[in-house]
Amino acid sequence: MPMVTVSLSPQQAAGIRAAVDTGGYASSSEVVREALRLWDTARKLGEIKADLLEDESVASGGRCVADMFADHEAQRRRSA
Repeated sequence: MPMVTVSLSPQQAAGIRAAVDTGGYASSSEVVREALRLWDTARKLGEIKADLLEDESVASGGRCVADMFADHEAQRRRSA
């Protein structure tokens, strides 16, 4: 497995040590690997969310709900 060197704050290092010392993880490497998996998942979910929001924007003509409601109300007043 490739080795990577990173800098951590003292608080981060203490948190990793505590997670290992309390038995939550077998090693500090396991803590970091899980953190990276969670980060990767969050990043992928963010991309999916951005794609969904973009799809909604395209479907609405790039207009926000407030603008669409205002147009609807104006049309309703004109036809009343």
